[in-house]
Amino acid sequence: MEYKKIESFKDLFVWQKGIELINEIYKLTKFFPKEELYGLTSQIRRAAVSIPANIAEGWGRGTTKNYLQFLEISRGSLFELNTLIIIAYNQDYISKEHSDEIENKINEIGKMLNALITNLDSKNK
Repeated sequence: MEYKKIESFKDLFVWQKGIELINEIYKLTKFFPKEELYGLTSQIRRAAVSIPANIAEGWGRGTTKNYLQFLEISRGSLFELNTLIIIAYNQDYISKEHSDEIENKINEIGKMLNALITNLDSKNK
């Protein structure tokens, strides 16, 4: 297997998966009740956007220590999104199938973030 050199945050699979997740979240929340537009819909979308946005922002901060901090914020947003998806399911805004699909994507991104954080943290010591 040949590896491509990572020259930008856009080359990171975890960032790419985060962008894919945003697209899924926007499609899913498009059908939420109108009264949730400034509530749960907005909060779910903001949490999803925060995941790759913090990966990108941290990349540009210049130090590994700063990057790790933004990766941890990204991971926190991932946990927030997971909780909000559970709430949406409990309110019958999304199906079990959609809930499970999003949760699987969240778990995949979480594993990737954890691996990146562990790798960078070990090099930072």
